[in-house]
Amino acid sequence: MKAFQILLFGWSVFPFFTLAQQPTAMEVLDKSIAYHDPEGHWATFSGTLAIEMTAPQKGKRMSQLELNFPRRYFKSTVTQEGTTSVSEWANGICTYWLNGSQDISEEQRETYRLNCKRTTQMRDYYAYLYGLPMKLKDPGTRLQPEVQEVNWRGAVYLRLRVDYDPEVGKDRWYFYFDPKSYQLRHYQFFHDEAKNDGEYILLSEEIDIQGMKIPKIRAWYTNKDERHLGTDVLVRGS
Repeated sequence: MKAFQILLFGWSVFPFFTLAQQPTAMEVLDKSIAYHDPEGHWATFSGTLAIEMTAPQKGKRMSQLELNFPRRYFKSTVTQEGTTSVSEWANGICTYWLNGSQDISEEQRETYRLNCKRTTQMRDYYAYLYGLPMKLKDPGTRLQPEVQEVNWRGAVYLRLRVDYDPEVGKDRWYFYFDPKSYQLRHYQFFHDEAKNDGEYILLSEEIDIQGMKIPKIRAWYTNKDERHLGTDVLVRGS
């Protein structure tokens, strides 16, 4: 088979496997899950994550997360610029503290986004990002069957495309895996791929949490102009 290349949004895409060798998208995903979560702990995870976020012109923000999937429990303690807000979600019931007090004005609730819709979104956000690639087995996930080898940002990866049922999400996601170890290396999403909008996230280093290999550093950039949006560092987990 003659080699050829297709250039799309800066990616070089070309055939890598023969028909007999080509893995399915599900096989790539299964091998990546075996790399990151070999004993299947994420589905019943109960533990803590400490995350430091830095963003241009916004300073640092520390988030201490408590996740307990079997008990349907999530708690976030965020400290930034001398203020600490605590959001607790327990079976759909939300409770808040601001600097240790539950006496919170409506203005403060709006300023610090202390509402149950926002807390539910943040619970899902952290469970999704820190649960990748395992979360790609969730209901409503449309894993496309094709597997492409791409040269992206100077390295070669296996790329999988994921869409979602409308009630789950509207963005299109691409996930980049090491072709030998199947480690999840990076990912990106588009609201509208034709406009090259959305963001890409570069992963680096790993931290071991309860036998799982979780990416330690996530650096966020815009797809269109490669503007750095911020970096999250998983300082510790247990």
